[in-house]
Amino acid sequence: MGRHLGPVLVVLGIVVVVVGLLAWTGALSWFGRLPGDIRVERENVRIYVPWVSMLLISAVASLILWVLRR
Repeated sequence: MGRHLGPVLVVLGIVVVVVGLLAWTGALSWFGRLPGDIRVERENVRIYVPWVSMLLISAVASLILWVLRR
């Protein structure tokens, strides 16, 4: 288990750094603003429910995991 866990942790770390850099530069500003995402903004209340964005992330993650298992 130890020999296989190291490379997985390195790849996950690289993915986290890349996503962090994309968020920092504003390249992920579309996230939460796709058609179908619910945004309610009132005077004292802001509610964000990113349904479509979460479905997109789930589909991409499922595809990546499916490819890795093959």
